Amino acid sequence: MDSLSFYEKRMYSQNGEDGIIEELFARIGTTNRLCVEFGVSDGLQCMSRHLLVHHGWSGLLIEADPDCFCRLALHFGQAPGVKLCHSRVTKENIATLFRENGVPDEFDFLSIDIDGNDYWVWQALHEWKPRVIVIEYNASFPPPQKMVIAYDPDFRWDGTSHFGASLSSLAELGKRLGYALIGTDTCGVNAFFLRRDLLEVSRFAELTPEQAYHAPAYGPDGGGHPRRNGPYLDI
Repeated sequence: MDSLSFYEKRMYSQNGEDGIIEELFARIGTTNRLCVEFGVSDGLQCMSRHLLVHHGWSGLLIEADPDCFCRLALHFGQAPGVKLCHSRVTKENIATLFRENGVPDEFDFLSIDIDGNDYWVWQALHEWKPRVIVIEYNASFPPPQKMVIAYDPDFRWDGTSHFGASLSSLAELGKRLGYALIGTDTCGVNAFFLRRDLLEVSRFAELTPEQAYHAPAYGPDGGGHPRRNGPYLDI
C-alpha cells in the first residue's frame, strides 16, 4: 500500500506536509490552483506557503490573532493573487467569509487548523467541495474512539488535549461530505482527505482510521498534550 508518509518533505509546513501536498497534486493535477487556509498564523509556517511562493497559486489566508495577522500582512500583503482576511472563524460565519472573498464552490486545496472547532467548521462548509482537504486531528484519542469537542464559538485552546476531533470522528464526517481518508502525517497532527471522485486517479487507497492513524509525537504527555476531560461529544 502506497503511504503518504513516504512523501513527507518540509519546506514551510510543520511536519512534512509540503511534500505530501506536492505529490497529491502531481497525481491528480490542478484546476484553478486556489488554496484556502485558516489558522495560518503569520504565514511563515503553513500549508499554503509552498504553493503560493513556489507554484504560483492564488489563495485566501484567514487569521484571527491581531499580532499574527499584522505579521501575515507584512509577509503576504503585496503578494499577487493572495487575499488576507482578519477574522475569527466559526461555524456561523465561515460560509459568509467564503462568499465575501469569492471562494468558488470547487477549488483545489483547503487547510483547516484552528485548534478547536475544526470539525464544526468543516461540517458548515458542506456547500464547498475542495479537491484536497488537510485538517488537524486530535491524536490523543486513537481509533476507534469518537470524540468531538462541544461547540463553543468563543473556544480558546488551553494547551491540553481538549481540542478538535478524533480521527475516527473526522473520517465519518468526511464520508458524509464525500471525502476519503487517505492518510496522516507521521507526527500525528494532520489528516489528509481526498474528494472521492479523485481516488482512482490518485492511486492512493482509502484507509480506515486504524490504518491511517499515527500516535501523537509533539507534546510532553505520552507524546501528546496534557490530558483534560471534556466536554466531549461521542460522534
